[in-house]
Amino acid sequence: MKKLILGLAVTASTLAFAQQAKSSSPVSFGVKAGMNVSSLSKDEGLDDQKSKIGFNAGVFANIPVASSFSIQPEVLYSQYGSKAVYNNVVDSNNSVKRSYTTDLGYITVPVMFQYNFVPNFYLEAGPEFGFNVTAKEKFDQTTVIAGNTTTTSGTEDIDKDNMNTFNFGIGIGAGYYFTDNIGLTARYVAGVTDIAKDRPSGSDAIRNNVFQVGLAFKF
Repeated sequence: MKKLILGLAVTASTLAFAQQAKSSSPVSFGVKAGMNVSSLSKDEGLDDQKSKIGFNAGVFANIPVASSFSIQPEVLYSQYGSKAVYNNVVDSNNSVKRSYTTDLGYITVPVMFQYNFVPNFYLEAGPEFGFNVTAKEKFDQTTVIAGNTTTTSGTEDIDKDNMNTFNFGIGIGAGYYFTDNIGLTARYVAGVTDIAKDRPSGSDAIRNNVFQVGLAFKF
C-alpha cells in the first residue's frame, strides 16, 4: 500500500510538472467527504440484502493535463458493506428475526479521469484501488417463543484471513462546483474483485458496490 501511494505521489508530481509546462491552469489540492450507500453483490445466501449507509473522507489533487481534461488521484477512508435481514415466523407467538450489518473499512485510492463540459461541471471515470483495514459484523436477534420476547445483539470481528485485502473497482461520476472552491460530487463504484480470498468452486463471487455523494473543497 505504501509503495502504491508513493507511486501515485511520484506520478502526480510528474504530471504536475508536465502540466505546468503546457497549461496555465494550476494544480489544485483539496479535501472531500460524503455519504456512502453500499451493498454487496447478491448470492444465494443474501436474498434479503439491503443497502448500508456509511461515509467517506479524504484528500485529492486535481491535475489539469489539457484545456478540458484533468486527472484526479485521491486517498480516502471509505465504509463499505451491507445489511441483511432474515425472518423465520411460525405464528404470531413464535418467530425469530435476525439482522446483520457487515462493516468493511477501506483505504481507497481512486484515480479519476475528468472531462469538463463547462468550467464548473465535469464527468469522470477511472479505477479505484482499495485496501481493507477493518471488517466487522454487527447482529441483532429478536426471538419470540410462546409470546415471550428476548433480544440479543453484539459485534464480531470477521476473520480477515478469509478476505481479500485488496479491492479493485471501476468508478463513474460527475461533479459541479458552485464556486471556485466548493463543489458537489457524485460517484458510483462497481466492484470487480471478490471480497473472499478462497471461495469454493462454483459459488458466486461477492463484490463491493457503492454510490457516493458529498462535498469537495479546493484550497
